[in-house]
Amino acid sequence: MTPEFHRPLVIGRIGSGGRRENLVASEAERAALAERFGIPAIGLLRAELLLHPAPGGAIAAAGRLVAEVVQSCIVTLEPVEQSLDLPLALRFIPEGAEPSEDPEAPDEFDIDGETIDLGEAVAEQLSLALDPYPRAPGATLPEGLVAPPEPEAAVEPPRPSPFAALTRLKRDK
Repeated sequence: MTPEFHRPLVIGRIGSGGRRENLVASEAERAALAERFGIPAIGLLRAELLLHPAPGGAIAAAGRLVAEVVQSCIVTLEPVEQSLDLPLALRFIPEGAEPSEDPEAPDEFDIDGETIDLGEAVAEQLSLALDPYPRAPGATLPEGLVAPPEPEAAVEPPRPSPFAALTRLKRDK
């Protein structure tokens, strides 16, 4: 299945000096992505990336993502417009390469044979940047309606010490 925002790039086209790519989603691509993300609309989606070879056959990409999105308020369901302007740091790794376990490392994507999909990587970064709880200005819960309390942690009774029996034996002597 082809992703909604498909921008394949053959890695052989990235020279040793790097390559600059500008991606702009069409109206149809933005509508398809909005449907995929479950939001009313994406008015703008563009990214500028500078790609260059990295050690181990990887491709590093750095740049910016700019988007205009409309989400639904979690309280009123009114449209909430948001502008996003985010730095991007991505890494495309060869098939079979071990992904980094460093939480501070750039997000990683697999190289599919000799191709990377820049559009899908940008779309995934957009999905991660969306506000999980968008609220319209001044939106509040109706009076009397409160959020459920946090569940209390179950308290287990203290376990007897494994040495309690030895202590009793010593005391009984």
